[in-house]
Amino acid sequence: MTVWDQVVGQPEAVGILTSSAAVAASMVDGTFTGSASAVPHAWLFTGPPGSGRSVAARAFAAALECGTGVGCGECPGCRTSMAGTHADVHVVVPEGLSISVAEMRALVQISARRPTGARWQVVIITDADRLTEGAANALLKAVEEPPERTVFLLCAPSDHPDDVPVTIRSRCRHLGLRTPSAPAIAEVLRTRDGIADDMARWAASVCGGHVGRARRLATDEAARSRRESVLRIPLSLRRLPDVFTCADDLVRSAEADAVEVSGARDEAEKDALKTAMGHGGTGKGTASATRGSAAAIKELERRQKSRATRTQRDAIDLALVDLASFYRDVLVVTSAAAAALNHPDREPDARQAAGLWAPESTLRRLEAVLACREALELNVKPRIAIEAMLITLHHG
Repeated sequence: MTVWDQVVGQPEAVGILTSSAAVAASMVDGTFTGSASAVPHAWLFTGPPGSGRSVAARAFAAALECGTGVGCGECPGCRTSMAGTHADVHVVVPEGLSISVAEMRALVQISARRPTGARWQVVIITDADRLTEGAANALLKAVEEPPERTVFLLCAPSDHPDDVPVTIRSRCRHLGLRTPSAPAIAEVLRTRDGIADDMARWAASVCGGHVGRARRLATDEAARSRRESVLRIPLSLRRLPDVFTCADDLVRSAEADAVEVSGARDEAEKDALKTAMGHGGTGKGTASATRGSAAAIKELERRQKSRATRTQRDAIDLALVDLASFYRDVLVVTSAAAAALNHPDREPDARQAAGLWAPESTLRRLEAVLACREALELNVKPRIAIEAMLITLHHG
């Protein structure tokens, strides 16, 4: 398998990237006779959630570091790039709600170095829309005047490309990705992950074109249970007390998801930091080193809290996307449109809801879900935003 086999349902994008990687390889090998601008020094990958923006960026980075220049998937350059261990491929994955200026300045300093492998220095920023103003300004100078062998790969969702400052966007080559088709997702689940055919087809049909979520639904029973509990909400809001019960369930499920993702990691990070700062030691100077570690531990706890908040919000947002998709399915059934349902396994519920609600009522419910997503982006407390949404879902 080549590195491009990881990029699902994006033949046009893969063609562009493979051509650019081949040109880059000829530049390194000294056989290229064209202009150095033939390989853009900065790229902006956009696409809907789950389209594989960061996967495409990693595959392109691997092809740039590949000894053959095609992304063979077998050479050390390809394997280490895809595994995240290549010395010249640096990946920024924001764990909190934003990417800080300090983190970006450190990355810019790294990007100015010559590549250790004599090929390319590659910087991947997986959520460039989370750059703070200061971080964007720190990155801008490097993108304006990049080192000769440095390539920046920025990834941002297609529904918020404006969150990446125009000064940076204008200096990048834009590459738009599309939502992968369900058959393409099912095929990669079968061939790459060894998932049974029936489960692969089901997960691909209900994931909304999100490859990562399809894999999680196919392999994680808890993820399937959480999805089921969310999709039961629309028809279970029979009484006003049900609003608060469902709100509690949504918030607690998101909190549990955050604990599951970061709980063990938080403790390991804290223990490692304490050990590095001399906790538990008995030698000379240990006491003063321990006293001086309080600020470092406090900063670590702050970052961990920010990471947990982001994980919780991502879990809630995923539930809201499922709800919005359900109400969209109800409108599809009501109008007898030929469009495919986002939740084909919940078609009986969609038809039942279509018989109970007028189209205007369904649309108000859909708008309430979208308004809740916007409220969460504006840092409204999750419980308040969710309860306000569910009251509208109850009344219609």
